[in-house]
Amino acid sequence: MQLTTPPTGTPVTATYWASHAWLGTRVEPDVVLDVAGGRIADVRTGVATPPPGATVLRGLTLPGLANTHSHAFHRALRSNAQTGTGTFWTWRDQMYRTAARLDPDTYYRLARATYAEMALAGITAVGEFHYLHHAPGGTPYDDPNAMGEALIAAAGEAGIRITLLDTVYLAAGFGEEPTRPQLRFSDTTADAWATRAALLKGGGHALIGAAVHSVRAVPAEQLATVVAWAGERQAPLHVHLSEQTAENEACLAAHGRTPAQLLADHGVLGPRTTAVHSTHLTAEDIALLGSSRTGTCMCPTTERDLADGIGPAAALQKAGSPLSLGSDSHAVIDLFEEARAMELNERLRTRVRGHWTAAALLRAASVEGHTALGRPDAGVLEPGAVADLTTVALDSVRTAGARPPLTAAVAVFAASAADVRHTVVGGRHIVKDGQHTLVQDVPRALASAVAALHG
Repeated sequence: MQLTTPPTGTPVTATYWASHAWLGTRVEPDVVLDVAGGRIADVRTGVATPPPGATVLRGLTLPGLANTHSHAFHRALRSNAQTGTGTFWTWRDQMYRTAARLDPDTYYRLARATYAEMALAGITAVGEFHYLHHAPGGTPYDDPNAMGEALIAAAGEAGIRITLLDTVYLAAGFGEEPTRPQLRFSDTTADAWATRAALLKGGGHALIGAAVHSVRAVPAEQLATVVAWAGERQAPLHVHLSEQTAENEACLAAHGRTPAQLLADHGVLGPRTTAVHSTHLTAEDIALLGSSRTGTCMCPTTERDLADGIGPAAALQKAGSPLSLGSDSHAVIDLFEEARAMELNERLRTRVRGHWTAAALLRAASVEGHTALGRPDAGVLEPGAVADLTTVALDSVRTAGARPPLTAAVAVFAASAADVRHTVVGGRHIVKDGQHTLVQDVPRALASAVAALHG
């Protein structure tokens, strides 16, 4: 990790005193974090009394969490899509109906509230896998990036960082034209997508990346255009991979290759690429991802909600694929739950306990996720890292009674998003004592934004 320390003489703009802080390998008591230019300028341990003017963070302070995979509009499906029976494909029909009701204004309001919920959960950066580009029917808005710009603005208003993963989505399946609900996702060709996506501007809290929706949604001969676009910009590139066995079967029928093999053939895999889900892989697929250093984003709460299955996370990491975590469809927004679910799912699959340490799971929720989002200078509490922090209460009904020496297990195996007391982004106090400082009533904002789509 390359960390850039603030230039000598940069004034300290904020000082935080953490009663306990996780410093990557251990929890230390009485830690001072000085902030200058939005970055951590100094970390001091053993400071028993808060320095004058310091903001006190009581609890366990961690690096800010990274939500590597999000579809913000899916937040409107929570509790509505969990009834009845069905499969991923029947759930998708409900998702399409919700997508059809969104415009730039309603999407901004929903995303702002959703990202504020993330900040309350200790998330300081999100990877937004964005394919809702055009008006219903596929007609571009006057500003062809109105929907993406709404997401960037929403993240800024909620106080978190965003990597907008502008997504190519051109087909309903192998050799199939988009269905009517999918027309608003499509730019018709990868070249047209690249022209539109090039108009997006990052900077400040926003980075611009790319995504291939899936091998079924992007014809193989157009993958190279997306790879080149991301490569020219050294931008993150994400892709849904083998979430469903039906996709694998269709890919084999169309190409005689698994989706992972097809991506490898067309240069999609590599260290700047993150494969999302990777649920149904062959041993050869796992070796391809690992040997290419392609990252894997697991989304356990969504994968179990949609009955996808349990992906081979442990085998992927052993093969060389870095692991990150995402809340995806936002059945819940809780990176602690995602972290422990990855371990607990593997226990269910193997009937063996202890595949990852709590520290390793926390790294997946922090530094590995930030790296997957193009932010290798985040996710650690070290001089030079961006000053993104989250503090978990140690006196809630879930965390009370933890005995010294404290470890990351307090957060990973006991805490929930409801235990987050403070969130700091770039040294700015976004959540203070459990209250969002920019969005005054997050539950009300969420209720209003969701009601606008179902009214």
